[in-house]
Amino acid sequence: MSTESDIREFLASRRAKITPQQAGLPAYGGNRRVPGLRREEVALLAGVSIDYYVRLERGHLAGASEEVLDAVANALQLDDAERAHLFDLARAAANRPARRTRRNRGPLPDSVLRVLHSMTGSPAFIRNGRLDILATNQLGRALYSPLFPDRATRTVNIARFQFLDPRGHDFFPDWEESLNTTVSLLRTEAGRAPHDNDLTGLIGELVTRSEEFRTAWAKHNVRLHHTGRKSFHHPAVGTLHLDFDAMELPAQPGLTLTAYSTVPGTPDHDTLQLLAAWAATENATAEQSDSRTPS
Repeated sequence: MSTESDIREFLASRRAKITPQQAGLPAYGGNRRVPGLRREEVALLAGVSIDYYVRLERGHLAGASEEVLDAVANALQLDDAERAHLFDLARAAANRPARRTRRNRGPLPDSVLRVLHSMTGSPAFIRNGRLDILATNQLGRALYSPLFPDRATRTVNIARFQFLDPRGHDFFPDWEESLNTTVSLLRTEAGRAPHDNDLTGLIGELVTRSEEFRTAWAKHNVRLHHTGRKSFHHPAVGTLHLDFDAMELPAQPGLTLTAYSTVPGTPDHDTLQLLAAWAATENATAEQSDSRTPS
């Protein structure tokens, strides 16, 4: 991933989404060669020279002040996720550290795992920015059981399953929305961590092997993903519509704990209870199998 090309394509794609009318500018003539704003119009709105904005859009964000970045973000009507992404790209261009400290990470602290496993009524898991699932509680592992084909403890990746496993389409029934969310989260992480070799490798694999991912990746969309509703089609219990809340772990920068819930008394709550019963049965069966295995 090239930071300069990411900057160029991101700014051009955001500029293409804003019409002169949306920006409060007069639209002279009916024959415009660009679908959105022209570069000179963005420069006017941002209060910078045309030459300077052209330089920024060519990928040269290094040295741009926060005031200039804010002005460009306002001119392009960026939302919170897009604005943060622009600042991340500027940091990457200047080779400045990302907004959050990264360090070599060992096992998750026992205290974090205790909190995770205490959430017995809600599927929950901990992931990193690459969408690797690092830990789950019992109900979370049951929900994501198609991603865990065996009981071996290993890291699985949501995006790799979604785009490269033939079961991905069935597991995520709201395919377009789920697809765009996954790609936007990875694009956001790429801005935060442009030198993450594992992330670069994952994106390269997905771009190479999935046309759907490649098409969505080229849109340069980003998003914040804190709360919402997500649908699953579980092979054992059918379709679930779950509310989710995603909480970053301040003591573990870059990690997010996501928990799902339902409203008691609803059909989705009943299905979640059915999933819990299924998970208990599966777990008991596996433990019996393990106990019969010769040591």
